[in-house]
Amino acid sequence: MFYEIIKPRVGETDALGHINNTVFPQWFEAARNPIFKLFNPDATLNLTQWNLILANMSIDFHVPLKFGNDVEIKTFVKRIGNTSLDIYQEAWQNNVKHVSGTAIMVHYDYTLKKPQPITPEFKQKLHVHFLLATAE
Repeated sequence: MFYEIIKPRVGETDALGHINNTVFPQWFEAARNPIFKLFNPDATLNLTQWNLILANMSIDFHVPLKFGNDVEIKTFVKRIGNTSLDIYQEAWQNNVKHVSGTAIMVHYDYTLKKPQPITPEFKQKLHVHFLLATAE
């Protein structure tokens, strides 16, 4: 599992004082950087050698988040397939899970324009971060 601490900004709130629902895809993507680095170990995340593409993303809103308290993003690998993986994420504030979501990422060759297999070595690296269970 990976952890990322987000400090909500005033501009990320809506008229009701909640963190706006459009913010979570951005926060979740930022918290996927450690997984991106597993696939692209170059510290600069060289985009000319990028090999992942987002195929699908779903987000569930459980409880509104408020401005003023840090948000902890927890990132897990939920499923590892032949050419894709599911990344499950949760946003927690004050020890309460507020938002969860899953992104399906495809290991992709942009030159050939097709998915490529995830090697056993990568699967082993990913398995270290596998979702076992989460607390509600």
